[in-house]
This record gives sequence, C-alpha cells and structure tokens, in this order.
Amino acid sequence: MNFVDKLNGAIARNHSLLFAGLDPNPEILPTTPSSDLITNLREWLQFTITATKDLVCAYKPTLGFYQALGAPGIELLEQILAAIPDHIPVILDAKHGDLNTSSIFAKTAFEKWQVDAVTLSPYSGQDHIAPFLLYPHKAAFVLCCTSNPAAVALQEYPAKKSPLYLQVVNEAQSWGTPEQLGLEVGINQPEVLARIRAIAPERVILARSIWTGDCHLKDVLAAGLNAYGEALLIPIPQEILTQKYPVIGIKSLNAEINQARDIAIQSAATCSIWVPDVCLLNQHPHLDLILQLYDLGCIMFGSFVQASGATFPYYIDLRKIISNPQIFHQILLAYSEILKNLEFDRIAGIPYGSLPTATGLALQLNRPMIFPRKEVKAHGTRRVIEGNFEPGEMVVVVDDILISGKSVMEGAEKIKSAGLNVRDIVVFIDHEQGVKDRLKTNGYQAHSVLTISEITETLYQAGRINEQQFQALAEV
Repeated sequence: MNFVDKLNGAIARNHSLLFAGLDPNPEILPTTPSSDLITNLREWLQFTITATKDLVCAYKPTLGFYQALGAPGIELLEQILAAIPDHIPVILDAKHGDLNTSSIFAKTAFEKWQVDAVTLSPYSGQDHIAPFLLYPHKAAFVLCCTSNPAAVALQEYPAKKSPLYLQVVNEAQSWGTPEQLGLEVGINQPEVLARIRAIAPERVILARSIWTGDCHLKDVLAAGLNAYGEALLIPIPQEILTQKYPVIGIKSLNAEINQARDIAIQSAATCSIWVPDVCLLNQHPHLDLILQLYDLGCIMFGSFVQASGATFPYYIDLRKIISNPQIFHQILLAYSEILKNLEFDRIAGIPYGSLPTATGLALQLNRPMIFPRKEVKAHGTRRVIEGNFEPGEMVVVVDDILISGKSVMEGAEKIKSAGLNVRDIVVFIDHEQGVKDRLKTNGYQAHSVLTISEITETLYQAGRINEQQFQALAEV
C-alpha cells in the first residue's frame, strides 16, 4: 500500500483531514507528578495518541525536537513511533536538506523507523529528493513556503508576481508522482495557498501555521482543498492538544472542516477529461495517447536544439504528463504492456526525466526500483547506483525518449559496473534513425511504445498537423 492509499484510508476511516503534531512545547504541557522531562513528554505523547487515534488521518513528529533532547530523545521518538497504530500514516517532519546524507537518512527513516513520509528542503534540487523516491510506497513533502514573516524577502524574490516559492512548486512537479511527492506550505495568507493549489491541483498539501495571525480556517479550506474536498492536511492547534480533554475541541474542529468539505464536494465540477474528436479507419492502437500528447502541449513544433546538439523541427516535453493523471496512467499502462513480457528483478530510471515514470511503474508492477546517479559526488557515500540490490540481478532500464542512445547506454553501463545485468531498455518514444540497431550492437535489446514516424503519421491523418509540418517531420 502506498502512502496516498494509506492516508486516504485513514481519512475515510476517521472522516478527518486533521493531523496531530507530536512535538509539544514542554512549557505548556499539563502538569504531571513526575519532574523528569522525558517521562513527562512520554506520558503526554502516549496520552495524545490514545486520545486522537480515531480522530486524525496522520501524526507528525518533528525530528529536531527529539534530536534536541539528545540520545534519550531519539529513544523517545522510537517509542512513540511504535505506539502509533499501523493504519495511521506517520509524517516525520525533518526538513532534511543535506545532499551528502540523503541516502542514509532515507534508509533510516523508511527502513529503521518505518515512517511513511518525510519533509525535505528543496534547495539541493532533485538530486536530494531522488533517494527518497526509491521507496515507492513512501512519500516526501517538499517545503515550498513558510509563514515566517522574515522569509518574505527570500520567498517572494524577485517579485510577488513570480515568487521563488512558486518556482519551487513548478520544479517539484517534475520530481515525483503525486503518490510520492507532496508539498508543505506554511500559511498565514490563504491567497498564497490558492496560488500553490492552482499549480499543483493533484498534490497533497501539508498545511502549517494556519492558526497564527488573522488567517481564517474557512479561507484556508476554500484555497487549499481540491475539487473533491481532499488533499489538504490540517494541523490540530497546540492549545487543543494540551487541554485536559482534547477530544471535545478536536471533534468540534473536525465538524467545521467536514462541513466545508461537503460544500466543496457538492459544488465541484467534474474532473477535466480528455476525449477523442476523430475516428480513423486504420487507426493506431495508441491513437488517443498520441492526440493527447499533442493537445496537452507535450509535442511542439518549431526549431529546437536537442540535448545531443542536433536541431529538430519538433520538441517533445514529457515532464508535463505527471500533472495529468489521465494521460500518465495511460502511458504507464503502455509501458507495462512491454514490461510484462520481459524478465527482470528491478526497474531502473535514467535521471532525471524518467524517474517519475520508473516510480509509477514500480508501484504498478510491484517491482523494486533503483537509479544510476547522473553524476557521482566526491563526498558522502559516493554511490554510483542508488537503491538496494544484489549483484547478478537483472535490471530493465526505463527512459523517456531515444534520440542518440548515449544517455541510456551511459546509465546502463553504470548499472552493469555495480555487478548488475542489463539486457532490455524500454523507452516511450523512439526517434528511430537506427538507434535501436546501435543499442543492439552494444548488447542491448531496445523496446519502444511509439516511434516518431507513428506519431507524425497519426497527427497528420487526424488533422492535427498540416502537410508542411508533416513533410518537415518526415525528413528528419
């Protein structure tokens, strides 16, 4: 079960979007007979979990809080994690931002502590996020905006119309699938949340700091809930959690939220669905998929310089597909039709474009994933391959577009250098020009969902491109 499924199960079971923060301020804890801080904290945390397990959809311990208590604090964290019911997801608030330790921290958080998600800093880019995506049933929340007033100088740079925090959201869209990557948003202005939701309608948003300032819950819900009244996690205020009988306040707050959710669901428009508008006598089996790629702007015409240095009269941008569940699902199914006939132990995605696709396939086929680093760091673990594997295993390599074959062969050679075997390479689009033969000469069997000639022929027959465009593409 992946993180989103586990989260949605807890939401449905408890009919709640509320999460409980497990990082209390010791100064406002209820008084207890014991004078020992760790004991006081343990008693309060265990009481909180017991009181809220039927009222929340997630728990969020803050790693820094427990680290500040030293070794007894880490021991306390492990005890608290063990006390949380298995069916309720745990989001470890780590704000981890160190690229050098990302792999080992992912292993500790997901394998040793068995948490379901972590929060991460975005400023090291996808290199930092990628090791966490190797765990297809776990998730990461990328911090994109905080409520701290002093952060405005950075977050709204260079201008309010195009602030840095929106750039973070845009970039994160291509880092991982909606099942694996959410957004953390500190909110004191609902309009900020609304702008983020407009860019990322499919992402789960972990809301923070909504109880400070003049921010009203009704406005937050209107800005942050998706069209189905979901995908927004709301924190329980500390002042409610530290009351002698917190259940009363939590139930009241939950009723207010659910009322707003019901209104959102009733007034929501249906999800935007692409439907075909042509019918061809001899239609391609992936006709709808090809037309969607064109209609969604994934295929563009003009003069474009490719990564290989060549200039083509078209450009294919597959990064957009992960923001459209309909087409992304179809693409994963198309890949799966090829993969189900191949023998392999693990799936490898080539950084960075194919990592979301490889993650989706790992989830769909229930196969473990690895990936070769684009560049090997001179520090940290210096690993060439990220993820767990055993030498001698067979790996199928997944990539998006096959133009020269250089990048996918470099990735395959890195995988082989770690003692793994690579026989099959599966791509979505083959540029043709003899690239599959080149791969075969180097010992690889290439498979593709589509070829560029199939795409151009189908677009021409469907009237999406004119004869001049068709001829220009045919001459490539």
